[in-house]
Amino acid sequence: MTKKSSILDKVNSPADTRDFNIGELRELADAVRHEVVDAVSVTGGHLGAGLGVVELTVALHHVFDTPKDRLIWDVGHQCYPHKILTGRKDRIRTLRQGDGLSGFTKRAESEYDPFGAAHAATSISAGLGMAVARDIKGEDNHVICVIGDGSMSAGMAYEAMNNAGAMDKRLIVILNDNDMSIAPPVGALSAHLARLVSGGAYTTMRRLAKDVASHLPRPLMEAARKTEEYARGMAAGGTLFEELGFYYVGPIDGHNLDHLVPILENVRDLKDGPVLIHAVTQKGKGYAPAESAADKYHGVARFNVITGEQQKGKAGPPSYTKVFADALIHEAKKDDRIVAITAAMPGGTGLNHFAKAFPERMFDVGIAEQHAVTFAAGLAADGMKPFAAIYSTFLQRGYDQVVHDVAIQGLPVRFALDRAGLVGADGPTHAGAFDIGYLGALPGMVLMAAADEVELARMVATATTIDDRPSAFRYPRGNGIGLAIPVEPKILQIGKGRIVREGTTIALLSLGGRLEEAGKAADLLEAKGFSTTLADARFAKPLDEDLIIRLAREHEVLVTIEEGARGGFGAFVLELLAAKGALDCGLRIRTLTLPDSFIDHDTPERMYQRAGLDAQHIAAAALEALGRDVGVITLDSGKLA
Repeated sequence: MTKKSSILDKVNSPADTRDFNIGELRELADAVRHEVVDAVSVTGGHLGAGLGVVELTVALHHVFDTPKDRLIWDVGHQCYPHKILTGRKDRIRTLRQGDGLSGFTKRAESEYDPFGAAHAATSISAGLGMAVARDIKGEDNHVICVIGDGSMSAGMAYEAMNNAGAMDKRLIVILNDNDMSIAPPVGALSAHLARLVSGGAYTTMRRLAKDVASHLPRPLMEAARKTEEYARGMAAGGTLFEELGFYYVGPIDGHNLDHLVPILENVRDLKDGPVLIHAVTQKGKGYAPAESAADKYHGVARFNVITGEQQKGKAGPPSYTKVFADALIHEAKKDDRIVAITAAMPGGTGLNHFAKAFPERMFDVGIAEQHAVTFAAGLAADGMKPFAAIYSTFLQRGYDQVVHDVAIQGLPVRFALDRAGLVGADGPTHAGAFDIGYLGALPGMVLMAAADEVELARMVATATTIDDRPSAFRYPRGNGIGLAIPVEPKILQIGKGRIVREGTTIALLSLGGRLEEAGKAADLLEAKGFSTTLADARFAKPLDEDLIIRLAREHEVLVTIEEGARGGFGAFVLELLAAKGALDCGLRIRTLTLPDSFIDHDTPERMYQRAGLDAQHIAAAALEALGRDVGVITLDSGKLA
């Protein structure tokens, strides 16, 4: 694909586009689309969503006075064209790289990013907050929220719209419908209608009619309102949004600048209440390989621009996600009560494989984690064995339901927590940092963490046997370490860990995916003459009290290691040792967790090094606890001074 950048060279900020005519805006959109494709071919990332909003992005920055006017992108998958137009085009090839641009909107990155995103359905709530703040301060800027039809499956979006409609605040919501999930066919007639109803003449006439109707008896007033509303609804759709208090405009072709620009200008000049513009777009628009792909190149690795062929990673062990899916399918073949639930992430959680094997037992509930949890609770209450596969960071959105609908009732919902720990290029919004603490706090919960792919398969099998209480097992993003998974993984004894290697001086007690790195730390310590025990806790709750007490009494130093925030496994161990009096015997203990800060996107290896959870830092923590000079600890690829 030949890069067209001549007109883009003239655009260093949205203000540079304000005098462009429609022809120049089309040329700019072509240049932005080429730049997005070329940049993502180098960096990888989210492609299809951004390609689908190129014209919309160009039109919005042309019509509105950003950054004074607040432009909020829901989730942020589609924000790459926005970044190119807002002074970041020279850095666009640093997307998702260490010290580079975030793959999502980020307040600290630019004044054109008024609200950070990465989780769905937050834009309208945030936008309403900004609209209220504007009115309290007596300012006159616009607030525009762009939300996709997928995010509209989340209840939070409707909560916000209901509130905005009731408050009657001036707010513009653009529904970016790239799945044709709501829209009727769009064309010249619907565009003409949209332009009419968004124009000043129609809205002035509508206000006059409302004034007249307000003096009629209430039954006649309501009848007049409904007649006008449903007449427009029959012609253009949008009755649901009108019921929520929004003035509906659309559907319109989100790629046609001849339609977009005048309608946005009309809506910009409206002074009354909240407005929803329904723009129909095509995900992957303008790049043939994306248009023809089943996933529209939603998330891609680096790829060849001409062919669209993505770079394949080196052949190696299967991903933990695939191991989970295969293990669940294996168990489901033996037990027809096993069902699987995902919240709009069948591919990300591996449940697309489960769906092929058991289509009638797989449920994708949309971006609705709260509903997913309580739906699973209902299944469990009636004798099924639900596995809710939800990223750790997304389960946070359903935590009240985990507490109230699952834990208090002791229902055996099984939570499969993908993306535990740090996740690399997606950064802190997708990191699974807090689940050990927030699930470990719940009475009756069984909480496991897989150290490798064999352990994960065992935990899936174990979860099928836990019928009297809720359970969860967490596992990292990425590939396993290359172990052969048994045909019939053994069931784990609840609350029991394992000794991997025996030593006498230092004990390293790992929970989850840092076990391999802890083993390397043990090698470093042994090389320095310190006999080291390596143990895999397996369970954060219930703790293996016998194992922990034994490690504390038989070693000078105990180091706990986890891919989670403070207040998790290490804190549970400290509480146990304090209660048992095991801290009174001179034991020196260190709890290694993720730091008390959010770690920006980078490679997982660099992120864990920054977090102090690589082999060198683990070994250094043990030596420091012993009171020994750390010196220089080397391990093949690096050193810690």
